[in-house]
Amino acid sequence: MSAPPGEEMHSEAFLHRLMREQLRLSVACAATFCIALLGLPLLNYFFPQFMAKRVFGFTLSWFILGVLFFPFVWIIAFVFIRRSLALEQKEIQRAQGPQ
Repeated sequence: MSAPPGEEMHSEAFLHRLMREQLRLSVACAATFCIALLGLPLLNYFFPQFMAKRVFGFTLSWFILGVLFFPFVWIIAFVFIRRSLALEQKEIQRAQGPQ
């Protein structure tokens, strides 16, 4: 059985649905990044004593910025790529219909 009418692969409906899902994913990843990026200065402003605590020889603020931030960005990128590929596969399977 093939895909429903108007739902063949690379049709306008297929591409719009895939782009809409990937836009949602992009916005979620960007929001996560922005929260982390803006959260650090806010934590420094509202909790200066807490952020001045020492962790492995660094203040907590510098530890987060210098050590944890880079892996956090890599995790966001990893999640984005995995979810994006999963969305594409889901749409391909949906467009192909049951085999």
